[in-house]
Amino acid sequence: MKKKMNLSKIYYWILPVLVLFSIASCKKQNSTGFTPGTGAPVITTVRTLNSSIVDSSRTTSVTTYSSSGVVSTTTNPNYTPVLSALDSATVTGKLGNYYVLEGSNLGSTTKIAINGASIYFNRALNSDTRVIFSIPSTVPYIQPQPNTIVVTTTNGTVTYKFTVLPPPPTIMAVSDFDFTAGSQITLTGKGFANVTAVKLKTTGDAVTIVSQNDSTLIMKMPKSAVTESSLLFTYSSGSKTGLQGGTATVFNDLDNAYQVFVNNNFQNGWINNSWAAPSGLSTDASHSGTASVKATYPANGWQIEGWADWNQPGKFAYDPTYKYFSFWVKGGTVAHTLVLVGDQMKGGYGQVSPGYAAQQIIVPPGVWTFFKIPLGPPSSTTPTLLNFWANGTPAQQIGFFLKGQNTDVTETMYFDEVALLK
Repeated sequence: MKKKMNLSKIYYWILPVLVLFSIASCKKQNSTGFTPGTGAPVITTVRTLNSSIVDSSRTTSVTTYSSSGVVSTTTNPNYTPVLSALDSATVTGKLGNYYVLEGSNLGSTTKIAINGASIYFNRALNSDTRVIFSIPSTVPYIQPQPNTIVVTTTNGTVTYKFTVLPPPPTIMAVSDFDFTAGSQITLTGKGFANVTAVKLKTTGDAVTIVSQNDSTLIMKMPKSAVTESSLLFTYSSGSKTGLQGGTATVFNDLDNAYQVFVNNNFQNGWINNSWAAPSGLSTDASHSGTASVKATYPANGWQIEGWADWNQPGKFAYDPTYKYFSFWVKGGTVAHTLVLVGDQMKGGYGQVSPGYAAQQIIVPPGVWTFFKIPLGPPSSTTPTLLNFWANGTPAQQIGFFLKGQNTDVTETMYFDEVALLK
């Protein structure tokens, strides 16, 4: 009996030890894969995961030939950034970039806020000494700001000084893709508050800043010899000044284009040549001024609305330097497919089905929409190029054909800034 009692006592002491060992083992094998510290959180530094670098030595050259065979070469600087591996301490951050918080007792982090805005972070990437996060576009950066990162854990809160830099000027929408000398264009986007200068990237002509805030920049366009150009911004970011960045958005100089309807009126001998009334010059709506070309499509009708240049100085002859046919159009009550027609286009100036993709456009209802259609030479059979001179040269008619349907209502559309661009 004595031996049995001793064995029971051994079991009595071993069981609690096994339970404690089991609990300790479970704690080490929790879902995070580590044991979070129980002390107050500490941040010692913030590091970048990578950086965005622009290599100024990577230039590109474009060689062009004029109609007389003269060769010209243009060298374009590189403005496109690439990601480069980096792991350096920083007290500033950029929207969209990833960073690493380093310190201690960070494993139980429940919230990260930058300038008062909560941000998402992936807990699966955390450890007790590191937290990886990115800066979303919703984080405020316009000064004044607290310029802090606040990390909250189950054991406390820590604040670290950190400044979010404003983004490079970024265009999200424009009031117009076309301009003439002295006209104004409004850019909508972000990062415009720190812009100090704007130029036409192709020629370097200075663009005048009329007004600006972070989301809007209104600019007055210069007189220029350019046919089309993107913009080049000079801006500051934090302590860095004189930074430059180009835009992907291209703007067309209508002063150097062949104009059909520009500056509130027909140009170069073009006149209204529509089949229905009311049509022609109208002040009911305009995209860039006070007037546009009105086009009425009667219900259930098969109708062409367009323009002609029967007299000089019209009669637009084929010219290989013209690359696009462009215009703005305000749609009717529902979306419609219009077929571009003309006396020298495939199918002529008539009620035709589209012979190729570039000959038709889908016009959304009730809004102004910009179209810039690539032109092809008379011999072109490429479906994405508008063969303006398929039947010969010069061209004297341009129109938009709408097929009527039984459910149609009378539709009114407006056209503005109609031109052929070089």
